[in-house]
Parts: sequence; C-alpha cells; structure tokens
Amino acid sequence: MQDTASPSTTAGRGPVVWTLLVTSLATFMAALDNLVVTTALPVIRDDLGGGLADLEWIVNGYTLPFACLLLLGAALGDRFGRRRVFAWGVLLFTLASAAAAVAGSTGALIAARAAQGAGAAILLPLSLTLISAAVPPERRGTAFGIWGAVNGLAVASGPLVGGAITEHISWQWIFWLNVPIGLALLPLVRYRLAESRGANDRLDLVGTVLASAGLFGVVLSIVRGHEHGWTSGPVLAGFVLGGLLLIAFVRWEMHTDHPMLPMRFFRSRTFAAVNAASLLMYAGMFGSIFLLTQFFQLIQGYSPLDAGLRMLPWTAMPMLVAPIAGALTDRIGGRSIVASGLALMAAGIAWLALLADPGVNYTSQIPAFILCGIGMAMFFAPTGAMVMGAVPPTEQGIASGVNNALREVGGALGIALLASVFAARGGYASPQAFTDGLVPALWVGVAALLAATAAVLFVPTRARPAAPAAPPAAPQDRAPEAVPAGR
Repeated sequence: MQDTASPSTTAGRGPVVWTLLVTSLATFMAALDNLVVTTALPVIRDDLGGGLADLEWIVNGYTLPFACLLLLGAALGDRFGRRRVFAWGVLLFTLASAAAAVAGSTGALIAARAAQGAGAAILLPLSLTLISAAVPPERRGTAFGIWGAVNGLAVASGPLVGGAITEHISWQWIFWLNVPIGLALLPLVRYRLAESRGANDRLDLVGTVLASAGLFGVVLSIVRGHEHGWTSGPVLAGFVLGGLLLIAFVRWEMHTDHPMLPMRFFRSRTFAAVNAASLLMYAGMFGSIFLLTQFFQLIQGYSPLDAGLRMLPWTAMPMLVAPIAGALTDRIGGRSIVASGLALMAAGIAWLALLADPGVNYTSQIPAFILCGIGMAMFFAPTGAMVMGAVPPTEQGIASGVNNALREVGGALGIALLASVFAARGGYASPQAFTDGLVPALWVGVAALLAATAAVLFVPTRARPAAPAAPPAAPQDRAPEAVPAGR
C-alpha cells in the first residue's frame, strides 16, 4: 500500500495554507510546553514543594514519554490515518493540559505532564508528514522553514510565556492556555486537513514494544542519573536493559518484513548525521536554558516575566531568521546553514559562560543571546527538509518520528547532564555557588553544540534520498516526491 492523500492537498494554495496553520498551531503548543515551565519552577516549588530533583521531573516528566512514544505515534498515523491519529494527539494533549492546570501536588503535575508528552509524541511527527503531503516538492524547504520557525519560536519563547503568565495570572494558566487552542483545532483538523496513510499498513507490535521499552530505560536512567548517581545500581540497570532492548529492536527491524523503522535509513549520511546533530543540539540548548532562566530569577532577582523578557533576544530570532533560512535551503541545501547555526549557538553560549557572574550587567549579555537565537533558527529551519528529503516519501512519517525522538532524548540528556555538573561544582547555597556551578555546565553545553557542528559536516554536499522499499506506484497513486537531491 503506497502513501495516499486526497488530490485536494496539492490543488492550489488554500490547502497548503490551512495545513501549515493547523499543524503549526498544534506543534507550537507541544513545543512550547517543553520549556514553558522553566521560569515558573521557583513559583511551583513554593506552591507545591519539592527540590531540584522534583523540578527536573516537572520538565522531564514531559520529555520521557515524548521521547519514548514518537515512533509509535508515527507508526499509528501510517496505519490508521495521519489526520485521524493527529486529532487523537491534539485531544489527549488538550485534556492533559487541563489536568496539569488543576494539579494539587507535584506528583499530580508530573503525571499530567507525562500525559501531555504522550499527546505531543502523537501529533508532532505527523505534522511534518501532513505538510509533506500538502506542499509541492519545490516549496517544501520554505514550508519546513516556516514550521521550523514556529517550532523554534515555541521552544525558545517558553520561558517568556511562562514568566508572563506566572507573574500576572498564575502558573496554572500556563496549562489552561492550551485548552481553548486545542478545542478550536479539533474541527479544523477534521475539515481542513486531507487524510493520508503510510506505505506500511501493518503495525509492528514487537518493534513498537522493543523501541518504546528500550528508550524508556535509557531516558529514565538519564533523568535519574543526577538524583541517584550515574554509577548507582538502578541507573546502570536502566542503561544496560534499555540498551539491550534497543539492540534487540535493531535486530528485529533488520529481519522483519514490515519494520516500523527501516534500518536502511541510516545508510544515508544525511539522515544519520542530522539525527546525531539534533540529539547533541537539544542537549546543549535545553540544559543551558534550564539553568540560565533560574540564574536570572534566583541570582539576579528578576521576576518570572522579567527573566523571560531578558531571553527575548534569543527567543525572537527564530521568527525573523528561520523563514529566510528555509527559503535558502531550497536554493543551496541545508548543510552549510545548519553547521553555521550550530557554530553560532556554541559561540553564544561560550560568551555567556565567560560573562557569568552574580553581578553581570544584562546589556553585555545581549549579543550572546542574539547569536544563540540566530543559530537556533538556522538549525531548526533546514533540518526538517533534510530529514524528510533523505527518505522515500512513503516513509517520511517514521523518519520524522526518529528525528523528534532523538531530539527529546537529547533534551533529557542535556538537562540531566548539565544539572549534574552544576550540582557537582556549585549549588543554590549562594549567588557565587550558583555561578560556580553554572559556568562549567554551560561549557558542557558548548561542547555538545561543537560536536553537533562536526556531525553536520558529514552530510554530503548533494544528499540523496534513501532507496524505497518497493517500486514506485502508478502516477495517480503516488504521494508528492521527496525534496530534490541536495536539499
């Protein structure tokens, strides 16, 4: 069964605009909630109680199911219909947001955040395949640039949005905000998006269980490493068991007739390198933002809103730069754009590490934040087109799931690793102790971004899509072609 979509998806600009609008709004909600709680964490701690480990779990409680269920979300869309499953994800995310808003304890909030993460894992990978089915090949770079701008803006503006709502209303409204948006999106998903399915109409249950359980073991150990010690029995057991399950998953996928993740994807240097870079970039970015937003509030005494506003030179850049970077991807390919963006992010965070001091003047930090924002926009805009263009059109859903899963693993790794370095070298005892921990943690983030830059340089100048699993269908049944070679 080949990937199929309604002919209306390519007829005129109307369906394209509606697809971009609906998927971008949905993914904005999901991406925003990755870091929207960061500036609200001190207030949530005062209201519900908890220490550093609890604060990490409020963030990682979302990340853990998000990372583990992305492949399942993509596979369900290929099997049961992408529009239908996308709607399920929006509904689950909306209901979970309401549950988070009424949470009366840290445990209840973490549980609701986990349900949010599951909903986001369903809708996020399918957003890219819905866009790919609606947009002609020659315009996909621009479309993915717009999607990347929205996604990047959501991730980076989380601290500002969270700070503004926390200061002027209450932290609960961080989550209530999603409810009317989600309810408004559901009829639009039903009536404005065309249905499509993937090439594989069989759900790989064994592969799904192995991949989800393996990722759960690894990511859980990552987020518990700081709390329990990286060499503690439970943490090592999670790494070992999760690793063995992932090895078993790879072996199963190599031999089953209907794999949920074709291993041939990784023969593509573009696919392998971009995914490695995504993991490392999210590690450096998430971990740095997690600590910097606390630095503004706890050490420099800013309110949640003021802390978010001071991140604005970083957070505003994706909206300005990502569409331009996406359009350039259509012309020159994404390799140089992504590598340059990662290098700029590394330079920006290194600059912040050099300036870090309890009494640092904010004005001196602005150029570093601008560099981080430009670099992040240059990363987000082309990577969607690069990943989707590296695989056949019929398998882009699962490719999107892989990329987003590795991003979330990277985010969890970054928060856990940088928090561990922070705790080992400093702490919350005094402003100087916080800075003593912040500086080495930021340098770890810089190292991750430099490694991501090196990974992108392995992308060939003229990238080619992976070979399809089956001969192409007749023209009337074929989904839109992948992004041309070199994109």
